[in-house]
Amino acid sequence: MKFKDYISGLIGRKVTVIGAGISNTPLIEALLGVGVDTTVCDMRTRDEMGELAHKFESLGAKLKLGADYLKDLDADVIFRTPGLMPFVPEIATAVKNGAVLTSEMEAFFEVCPCPKIGITGSDGKTTTTSIIAELLRNEGLTVHCGGNIGNPLLCTADEISPDDIAVLELSSFQLISMRKCPEIAVVTNLSPNHLDVHTDMEEYVEAKQNIYIRQNSNEKVVLNLDYEITRDYAKLAKSKVYFFSRREVVTDGYYEQGGTIYEASGGVSQAVMQVSDILLPGEHNIENILAAFTAVQGLVSHDTMRKTAETFGGVAHRIELVRELKGVRYYNDSIASSPSRTIAGLRSFSDKVILIAGGKDKGIAFDDLGVEIVSRVKKLVLTGLTAERIRDAVESAPGYAGQIEIIMKDDFKDAVCAASEVATKGDVVILSPACTSFDRFRNFEERGNLFKEIVNSLD
Repeated sequence: MKFKDYISGLIGRKVTVIGAGISNTPLIEALLGVGVDTTVCDMRTRDEMGELAHKFESLGAKLKLGADYLKDLDADVIFRTPGLMPFVPEIATAVKNGAVLTSEMEAFFEVCPCPKIGITGSDGKTTTTSIIAELLRNEGLTVHCGGNIGNPLLCTADEISPDDIAVLELSSFQLISMRKCPEIAVVTNLSPNHLDVHTDMEEYVEAKQNIYIRQNSNEKVVLNLDYEITRDYAKLAKSKVYFFSRREVVTDGYYEQGGTIYEASGGVSQAVMQVSDILLPGEHNIENILAAFTAVQGLVSHDTMRKTAETFGGVAHRIELVRELKGVRYYNDSIASSPSRTIAGLRSFSDKVILIAGGKDKGIAFDDLGVEIVSRVKKLVLTGLTAERIRDAVESAPGYAGQIEIIMKDDFKDAVCAASEVATKGDVVILSPACTSFDRFRNFEERGNLFKEIVNSLD
């Protein structure tokens, strides 16, 4: 189905779009452009939305803004923002009353004319998605990157050729209501995450399963053999299962043994490259490379794989080198919004670092992070709502004995400046919060950009 036909098919129906963010704004404009009866619901006030509210109204939209933005939903079709779960009472009531619930990404799956590679997991989604897209581009293919990364793709779907490839980063929030799967599904890993939003870990795990559970026998799922949950996903797969691993030899997929990366096909292995030639730092990025190579196995040559791994420098906000000042290197790892991501970031450096952490609670324990901080951090600067919880986890960790200086700062800028003040030549300062940004920022990008701005203003 063409996007223009999909959108025209909504004429005569009452459509509500919840959340006027980056992904939904083009959709709202498209709906209004063909005369669809459209209501925009957003938790922001008119003043907070500013010019955008006026723009939507001038195009014919009805607005429901502020604290009661979900009250009395009256719609035939509801497009939800990914951050709003489908089981919230107001949405559940609307669906019970006959509303069809969907989202921008679910609609894209309806209209996308080309094969799709979907990537999910607790950690590494963004980097793995970026590597896959880079591999395919370097092989000469036309790639459309979207989902949680890149630009919204729905409204440009009619410009996509059947010979192109869409590479999509998919969160549990998007997947929880998905009923279609990409032709190639990748699950990087799974560990407790977003438990402040999901009912429990079981719901989180089941949401992730939607990326592959409805695939057919001609399609492909790529799983991490080194995690029990993702390894067990294979038992439910109807599609062809490929594994990647840093610990074991696999039958089909990619694995590392003794510093060499191998491709396995039908149990036959072939050396592809040396781990030491990968440009991205950190053991977790070896996993990301393995996942990406397995996803494009059969689509991309070994030569392209090697050249890409040797030159790909990473993505913004993921262990991103901001600058070196007076012998101190500053890294922006704002995308690290869970303890496991921060642990991976800390393990990217051979020496102890100065860590800036803290943010909004996601309902995840900091015990393992506390142990890792004791082992890998020389000075700790804490800020945000979780500062005290992280401090408690560090001080309770085995081996702490008070040898790590812990600095508490209410203000984010003060935290960055404090880290700079205690750093000396040869040190690494890294922002790796282990928490979401929503106590102070709209997203991790805004947090990371402010960090870079502050660091670049230091003298």
